[in-house]
Amino acid sequence: MAATRFRYVVVLLLFIITVVNYVDRAAISYAIPAMEAQLGLSKLDAGTILGAFGIGYAVTTLIGGFAVDRYGARLVLTIAAVMWSLSIGLTGVASGFLTLYLARTLLGVSEGPNFPAMTGALARWLPPVQQASAHGYALLAVPVALAIGGPIVTQLLALLDWRWTFGVLFALSVAWVPLWFFLFRDDPARSPHVNAAELATIRAGAAAAPPPAKRIWPERVVLRALLTNRTLLANYWAFFVFGYFLFFFMSWLPSYLHTVYKLELTTVGAFTVVPWLAAAVALWALGLLSDRLLKTTGRLRVARSYVIAGSQLVAALAVVPVAFADNLVVAIAGITVAVAASMGANAAYYAVNVDIVPERAATALGIMDFAFALAGFLAPALTGWVLHLRGSFTDGFLLMAALALSSVVVVLAFHHPDRDRRAH
Repeated sequence: MAATRFRYVVVLLLFIITVVNYVDRAAISYAIPAMEAQLGLSKLDAGTILGAFGIGYAVTTLIGGFAVDRYGARLVLTIAAVMWSLSIGLTGVASGFLTLYLARTLLGVSEGPNFPAMTGALARWLPPVQQASAHGYALLAVPVALAIGGPIVTQLLALLDWRWTFGVLFALSVAWVPLWFFLFRDDPARSPHVNAAELATIRAGAAAAPPPAKRIWPERVVLRALLTNRTLLANYWAFFVFGYFLFFFMSWLPSYLHTVYKLELTTVGAFTVVPWLAAAVALWALGLLSDRLLKTTGRLRVARSYVIAGSQLVAALAVVPVAFADNLVVAIAGITVAVAASMGANAAYYAVNVDIVPERAATALGIMDFAFALAGFLAPALTGWVLHLRGSFTDGFLLMAALALSSVVVVLAFHHPDRDRRAH
């Protein structure tokens, strides 16, 4: 019997909703200048509103990991997608600082479970040797969304206004929900689209796990293990640094190009395409490389740790010239390398959770994403505060370089997944 290939449909569904997810969360970075003018917002107000996403995200990305392990990705992601669609709609009718802040916080609250749900779904639908590449394909949605989102959102803003732009995004978000709910099942064995041959492929080499309905919330001993495992702790910190890079560029890159190089709105959208497309290529390539290194060497240290440390080192070196650049070509080149390198190891971060604690991968991802959410608050808010005080992006770029170098040191010193998996 030829095996069905429905697991790739699951990866595609996760890819699509992550594209929607990131277009939704990044759209405000293009709309914020118009919002500032129409609603009388300062740069400090703008940074606070942009950072509000991280506050909401921090709460539910952690709880979302627990919920996915308990209730399954199908229910959790359905509820989350409905909620964030509503938050996008509310953004379009906001009347001032407070309503924008609350809508942005709600967006963070509702998008928090997305990546724990992704990890929980892929942990059950893909065999171990396909984990990093599967995460890579699904996570490829992030740079793709940010690459296409710039031109799409800026054109919508030019044709409509920021309020109607968020109305269009609301419609796109809510349209995905029935596809997920009716096509996806938490257990591949219960899917009418999976035959016995594909099920055997999915379960090849995977640790047995109880169905979601029989799972319980993590016990204290489980949480202690997830919060004391040295590899996971190093992974959390490196992922925080990646999150700081991502949220800095996602939130402030359009304003940086507009403020420093006087680019018009539609031109800004075009210039942001190159860094995010480069990131898409790097993420895809390093996801495949990570799994290939694991297959050829059998060592997670080589396949995961070195990929993470190497990409962070390149990001640190690339962002330094941008801090002092007064030439658009130099700035775009440095930003492109920094964005691509910082995002390139994304699949490896996610795969480490499955490598170390496959039975609690979503919970571990929730903790890792909590660190990411803190970056989602700090990167926009700190940058807005610095701009308010000093009117320059230089300090923001230098801080990113220091953070990336710190993650290189931490990963090389403490990230030993082969050892810590055996210890677990």
